[in-house]
Amino acid sequence: MNVRFDHFNFNVTDLARSIAFYEEALGLKVARRKEAPDGSFVLVFLTDGITGFSLELTWLRDHPHPYELGEGEYHLCVRVSGDYDEVRRYHREMGCVCFENTDMGLYFIEDPDGYWIEILPVK
Repeated sequence: MNVRFDHFNFNVTDLARSIAFYEEALGLKVARRKEAPDGSFVLVFLTDGITGFSLELTWLRDHPHPYELGEGEYHLCVRVSGDYDEVRRYHREMGCVCFENTDMGLYFIEDPDGYWIEILPVK
């Protein structure tokens, strides 16, 4: 059996706000979307334009309140190219850096729904 990762899902409360965040913070672009005929859900798949992996944002019409993320002991990780310190400064200016571990050389940003994304430099 051969397997490969395809996508990861975050459920979001405001789809437009989340798309804007991921475009601004990480440069992700909408690759495709799927809408329920009855309007009950919208799926938007974001891509980095490099790998085949995508981030699925799911909006559910009948779930208007924030999602309970539990202890949040999971996260998505991305690697960024270029000047890592400049990228971190950019995220600090956006106000979305939620945790830094300078000893390990990493930090996390938080999206509008409270999901954490680890930011690492390209090796």
